[in-house]
Amino acid sequence: MGREEDRKLISEIPKDKLTDFIFLHLRDMWAVDGLYYLGIEEAFGTEAATEIDRKVWEVMGNIEARRIRNLFDITGDDISSMIQGLRLSGWALDLEDKEIVVGKDHAIVRNVRCRVQNIRLKKGLPEFGCKPVRFGFLKSFAKEFNEDIEVICKVCPPDKHPDDLWCEWEFKMRGK
Repeated sequence: MGREEDRKLISEIPKDKLTDFIFLHLRDMWAVDGLYYLGIEEAFGTEAATEIDRKVWEVMGNIEARRIRNLFDITGDDISSMIQGLRLSGWALDLEDKEIVVGKDHAIVRNVRCRVQNIRLKKGLPEFGCKPVRFGFLKSFAKEFNEDIEVICKVCPPDKHPDDLWCEWEFKMRGK
């Protein structure tokens, strides 16, 4: 069996199950990411786990942006095109209760309810200081669209945040 058989198998998934199938695999990806992080954290400490996670997601931002641009033929290099791609990314696609506001040269992405953080809290773990990890991912993702897209973190753990907001990211064109 090869890719063609896999394509046929996927094409036979009932349309009403396809979205759930995609979300299932996204959640599996996040579970693997979390399990790897916890294993590295247990063996080498939080600082080492966060640094490894940061490096991985920084590279992943570039790879994912490039693949999404190619797959969906997103040719623009403006904020709107970058957000179009970001919305299709593994980070944003199944981000619960996200808020996205897009203007001509400016955009805001808010994570109001974070599944990863809420799972950690339910397990009795502290909040994950994900700011350097997300920052690296978002900067490299944006850079793949346009080197002049600036990524600004308004708030993200370990920053103190209100109960109704986990993180907020601003994207704008440099000099505007």
